[in-house]
Amino acid sequence: MDAESTTGSRAADADLVTAVAAGDQDAFAALYDRYCRQAYSLARRVCVDPEYAEEAVQEAFLAFWREPGRFDPDRGGFAGWLLTLVHHRSVDVVRRQAVHRKRNLLGGDEITAQALPAEPGADEKAMSRVVGGLVRKALGQLSADQRQVIALAYLGGYTQTEVSSITGLPLGTVKSRTFAGMKHLRSLLSTLSGGRRHENWMEVQ
Repeated sequence: MDAESTTGSRAADADLVTAVAAGDQDAFAALYDRYCRQAYSLARRVCVDPEYAEEAVQEAFLAFWREPGRFDPDRGGFAGWLLTLVHHRSVDVVRRQAVHRKRNLLGGDEITAQALPAEPGADEKAMSRVVGGLVRKALGQLSADQRQVIALAYLGGYTQTEVSSITGLPLGTVKSRTFAGMKHLRSLLSTLSGGRRHENWMEVQ
């Protein structure tokens, strides 16, 4: 996507957001249709479970509908802002479900639970959840600007060029924020995990 088309897309989004703020449901539907796939793709990477991902996307769009004024066009494009919101909601959904599972386990039949056969790959899945939890916790400690570009690249799977198009930021800015954010993220992960290295978890294209 070239600079001219990116600027045009951002302007079109801004017009739709203004219409949404005035209560225009058609404008809201247009933005939903435009970004729901990207939003779901990002949410699925965070939540893994498709139902949780759908819940996170619905919560994000509902939050936007209720408070469209939270979007500040001076800080970047609507797509980047929305996907950052989707990321936050996805993390919230994962946390809620973890609490729910823990309560069910504590309130359930311990003998029955112990008698259930172990799910294939359970150890690997448990480790994956731990790793994902550490990454999400570390991401939450980054600055908002760094967190946005890294969440899109690491969790959303977008290239830096695509992140530039989505956020409306110059490619150089995306690269510098990614570099600084990844350096900080590695330091945070090293602290959170007792010094183990995690570069392979954070490959940015």
